[in-house]
Amino acid sequence: MVSSSADLLKFSEWHPDDRPREKMISKGAAALTETELIAILLGSGSSRHPAPDLAKVIMARASNNLYHLGKLTVNDLRQLHGIGTAKAVTIVAAMELGRRRRESNPVEKPEITSSRDAFDLLHGDISDLPYEEFWVLLLNRANRLIAKKRISTGGVSGTIADPKLIYSTALESLASGIIVAHNHPSGSLIASKQDIDLTKKLIQGGKMLDINLLDHLIIAGNKYFSFADEGYISVS
Repeated sequence: MVSSSADLLKFSEWHPDDRPREKMISKGAAALTETELIAILLGSGSSRHPAPDLAKVIMARASNNLYHLGKLTVNDLRQLHGIGTAKAVTIVAAMELGRRRRESNPVEKPEITSSRDAFDLLHGDISDLPYEEFWVLLLNRANRLIAKKRISTGGVSGTIADPKLIYSTALESLASGIIVAHNHPSGSLIASKQDIDLTKKLIQGGKMLDINLLDHLIIAGNKYFSFADEGYISVS
């Protein structure tokens, strides 16, 4: 089959919306075809054998079926015109990674059932800092950790915790609940008026967004104060 001049374009000559790498970055890997994904693995190809053409050849050899592609060996792929050892090894390695991923069990995120669980997750991050930091634990509906993120860093006597930033972070992660925490470098576990006011704002904001504020911890060394344990927060 004779390739058209468009078929022979290198990635750099494609329209940005059609380049596999740029398409993956802007739209995500799921938006790419199998041929485009293989072309990325192959790299730039060569003037005689552009990566998109080689990807089509490989998929044709596998009857356009990823299951069959996974059965091909390095030697099988090297029989194809334009496919050397390096490219064949790359394709086989990618298919093997996919196979191992299917057989792997996802790592289960820790479940937060108490203030102590939250403290244990955050203790190593902020307990010994000489300045204040504000963190948030993002949780799913089963109270399992989605992620923990630093919201702000401040000075010895305080840090700014913007409720809008806290809840925008929660919304981005599709969190159903949050636990916030900050440290007191002074070692004091007494909640300040600002700490109490912030907690009230977060409770109200969470109700509007259907994201529960489950707790607010003040961490000082190896000890902590829990707003939930002390009755400041009640989760229905």
